[in-house]
Amino acid sequence: MPSEARPVVAGVAISHADRRVFPAVGATKVDVAHYYESIADWVLPHLIDRPLTLVRCPTGAGTDRSPGECFFMKHSKVWAPVPIRRVRIREKTKVGEYLIADSIDAVVGLVQMGVLEIHTWNSRFRDVERPDRVVIDLDPGGRVEWLTVVEAARFVRALLEGVDLASFVKTTGGRGLHVVVPLTPKADWSVCLEFARAVGATLARLQPDRYTTRFAKSGRDAQILVDYLRNNRTNTSIAAYSTRAKSLAPVSVPLTWLELSGRRTPDRWTMTSVPARLDRLRRDPWAAYWTTRQQIPRGAVEALDRLR
Repeated sequence: MPSEARPVVAGVAISHADRRVFPAVGATKVDVAHYYESIADWVLPHLIDRPLTLVRCPTGAGTDRSPGECFFMKHSKVWAPVPIRRVRIREKTKVGEYLIADSIDAVVGLVQMGVLEIHTWNSRFRDVERPDRVVIDLDPGGRVEWLTVVEAARFVRALLEGVDLASFVKTTGGRGLHVVVPLTPKADWSVCLEFARAVGATLARLQPDRYTTRFAKSGRDAQILVDYLRNNRTNTSIAAYSTRAKSLAPVSVPLTWLELSGRRTPDRWTMTSVPARLDRLRRDPWAAYWTTRQQIPRGAVEALDRLR
């Protein structure tokens, strides 16, 4: 399609606009761009100033029977539209170049690149060595029911409340949940990782039949992996309101704790249903997240380790 004929979304010309990137629901590339444009005020606070890891699917997500060719993109030496910011971050052996999407035209620019998943760091670039959140990723095995995952998130919330930390919950766009602890950025990566490890180890110790911190898939079909490594430096987790590169166009959605229910399965939250949800809401489910000021308390890891 000639560039002058391309539809423009948030100031970005969309090539291959009619490509069905989520064919199971008939959603095209330009539909994804419009999705993000329609929820700009909701998605941007979760992205601003955060280095990204992206999942690009140049030909779309495909279907369950015929998945698209998708790949993770951590560094950003490829072409990217101008609104997307490039930053350089020191790594163990080199300096890596990352992308940041600070504006809705930058987010739509990611869509133009063929990006179907946006994953974010736990810190912002302006204070990159001090995370402003901890993410406890609950990843269920194939035989774990949704109600069990809900109960797991509530259990994590209770453990966190036991060390005086407020937490918030969101779906992942899959079968899991993220319990997110906002932090005033003061502790470094090692402190946050050790705390997340202690949460996972406590769950596995208290209920070893239900929880594990072993990453090998063999033998954990009936268990929930507590993925504490989401809190390692340069590791990422799916951004709130990002689509996932799966056939039905699921979305990672912030919920209130009261909304979290065994009856509300995560497959209800998709690219087509989320805008209507947000239009109905009178208040951000995570309103308190943005004003919570807390730090990992001294002795929190030891307090978790003492639980039996």
